[in-house]
Amino acid sequence: QVQLAESGGGLVQAGGSLRLSCAASGRTFSSYAMGWFRQAPGKEREFIGAINWSGSSTYYTDSVKGRFTISRDNAKNTVYLQMNSLKPEDTAVYYCAGSLLGIATMTYQYAYWGQGTQVTVSS
Repeated sequence: QVQLAESGGGLVQAGGSLRLSCAASGRTFSSYAMGWFRQAPGKEREFIGAINWSGSSTYYTDSVKGRFTISRDNAKNTVYLQMNSLKPEDTAVYYCAGSLLGIATMTYQYAYWGQGTQVTVSS
């Protein structure tokens, strides 16, 4: 069992940066691939990117490639989402999630979810 808690969201101007953190409880954190998703009002939850259990491999959706970076520190049971060059269309609630299936892009492939953190990008 893994419990996840995101932090670091907030209000930022377009072009700015934010770093989200996702802290995990439980001793098996390093067994999980970790993903980041986001959900804007009235839209479906969208895959952003994921990182494998060791941190050696990452995968991103095209809309965030080159702007967002996922990393993890297994000693701290934490995964990060560094977001640069933010755009108003990045405004959403951001979620981290854990999967035992390796890097995955679909919500149903993730067994554990955090409660989400709001990111608002003003123009």
